[in-house]
Amino acid sequence: MNKSSFFIVGQHAVIEALKNPLRKVLRVFLTEESKKNIHRKDSKKNLLKNVKVYFKTKKELDKYTTKENLLHQGYVAEIEPLEKPILKDFIKQKENLTLVCLDGVTDPRNIGAIIRSAKAFNIDGLIIKERNFPSESKLMYKAACGSIEYLNIFEVSNINSTLKNLKDKNFWVYGFDSEGNKDLTNIEWKGNNILLFGSEGTGMHFHTSKYADFLIKIKINEKIESLNISNSAAIAFHHLNYQKKS
Repeated sequence: MNKSSFFIVGQHAVIEALKNPLRKVLRVFLTEESKKNIHRKDSKKNLLKNVKVYFKTKKELDKYTTKENLLHQGYVAEIEPLEKPILKDFIKQKENLTLVCLDGVTDPRNIGAIIRSAKAFNIDGLIIKERNFPSESKLMYKAACGSIEYLNIFEVSNINSTLKNLKDKNFWVYGFDSEGNKDLTNIEWKGNNILLFGSEGTGMHFHTSKYADFLIKIKINEKIESLNISNSAAIAFHHLNYQKKS
């Protein structure tokens, strides 16, 4: 195993990694059934070409997922990280961008689910503190369901300074807070926007929330205290995507 490489598991995570021309896949471990399934998924293209393939039993592959208690579905791959995109280069000469910023979110399953929803609803990229990004997490890759191969993920050293710089470049920052004074559905989304979400337990850091131009909320049944962050994010992404298309 290379120093920079790591393992991912799960059908969608592995197949999308194989489809991504920018992803270096070093080895793939498959059951006989999962190999047949790969060829059924894309019969016109040999996704296993130029990749070292090893055939294993389900029990042999279980050792890659026992610790995380994950289902590998007969797919395990050793991959190298993608080249990290640079935020300041990405935003140059672009208009009507929608970026998501995660402040203190650390749970790999939530991050993976947010990545999946972001790609599904045409979000342009995700900003996350480098220290909080579980870049080699099997949990995150499994939850992202292959979407991580196609979403711009910007790892930054400081969320606050990043938000300040983006505001200076005409981005509006919308912080999601259950006590927000504006409703998600009452906002006219125009220009460049950042959707800022705080951590699963404590929400946005106090200093970070100061960079929000607006604090907004998603109205839910009063008997329910709050939504999981990945659910809240998916609702927001869907609404923005629908509004922009309308």
